[in-house]
Amino acid sequence: MSRVRLVFSGSGGQGVITAAIILAEAAVIYEGKNATQSQSYGAAARGGSTRSDIIISDREIDFPEVTEPNILVCLTQDAYNSYSSIIRPGGLLLTDSRYVQLTRKVDAKQVEMPMYDSVMEKIGKPVVFNICVLGALIGITEVVKPRAVMATIADRVPKDFIDLNNRAFDLGLVLGAQYNW
Repeated sequence: MSRVRLVFSGSGGQGVITAAIILAEAAVIYEGKNATQSQSYGAAARGGSTRSDIIISDREIDFPEVTEPNILVCLTQDAYNSYSSIIRPGGLLLTDSRYVQLTRKVDAKQVEMPMYDSVMEKIGKPVVFNICVLGALIGITEVVKPRAVMATIADRVPKDFIDLNNRAFDLGLVLGAQYNW
């Protein structure tokens, strides 16, 4: 991998920004790569639209904004409707089957999986949905190594919640491992 451009999108309160920060930090701190992470929010803190751009590269990064992501993660229908047209041809579009109905054809591999429902069934706490999504993304792409993400979770998450987040990440890895990109 020389450069991967990602967009995580959803709504405020889903942990989209936290997942993006964890991914970028894992790349920089534990894999020695260059990474940028930027974010934008809708007018409402919870429920408003949220987007985070991440670039991970072996080389210098000149501009932090992502215009054509290789990987697009959409966690709400609004995010999908807004951003599915920007994905780079041949890229990866990851959606959650509970919140997003695929309504258009894009020139990308579309992976739809029941991440939220799996979290609720196996863990029972929706607060770790974002970490399951991150695990699924890593399971599909291995854009960074799983151990780098787990180390970053240990650094970022309060100690009492590390095990819960690790379980969600592992669940996502298993879901994502079923797909090749």
